[in-house]
Amino acid sequence: MKIIIRHLGLCNWLNIEKNMYVFTKNRDKNTIDELWLVEHNPVFTYGISEKKYNISHIHGIPVFNSIRGGKITYHGPGQLTVYLLINLQRKKIKFYKLVQKIEVVIVKVLQDLKISSYTDKKWPGVYVKKKKICSLGFRIIKGCSLHGLSLNVNMNLTPFKYIDPCGNKNISMTQIKKFNKNISMKIIKDLFIKNFFIFFDYFIINN
Repeated sequence: MKIIIRHLGLCNWLNIEKNMYVFTKNRDKNTIDELWLVEHNPVFTYGISEKKYNISHIHGIPVFNSIRGGKITYHGPGQLTVYLLINLQRKKIKFYKLVQKIEVVIVKVLQDLKISSYTDKKWPGVYVKKKKICSLGFRIIKGCSLHGLSLNVNMNLTPFKYIDPCGNKNISMTQIKKFNKNISMKIIKDLFIKNFFIFFDYFIINN
């Protein structure tokens, strides 16, 4: 099955969420799926299950309510965020399977970098040495997914200390740079796309 990949660079989070929503609401059964690979300007976002953070800024960083599921998280430069705009009905993927498959893709990306990682059934995402390296958050509209994952590559992790990441006060965050000093965002993007194609059975038509 075909997929369009868009490398959108450093983006404003509000614009991206709006564009994702419009894309999903307007798509039909023939619309080609897309992956959007982005980095974000510093921002906190929280999903529909978060009740704690009804404020406009935390330590000068803006806070926005999101249409995705899940609790609060942080996005910033040096973090690869991938938005999955996939027609799950057409791909015959149930939501829980989407989450599992994405976790496996990230575990394989890290394995390619010789970083051992694992998942936790209670707390979705991917972990290395008891610290979280990748967070997930989705929304399903008309049988199609939007939002996706954020993988910490080479970023300032300090803002995560201002919140309870993903609603868990016991979670500490880590990133690929700690385990692989010479990493680049391009390497991570290439590894992600390679493993995504393997596990989701797509081929690229646009890059």
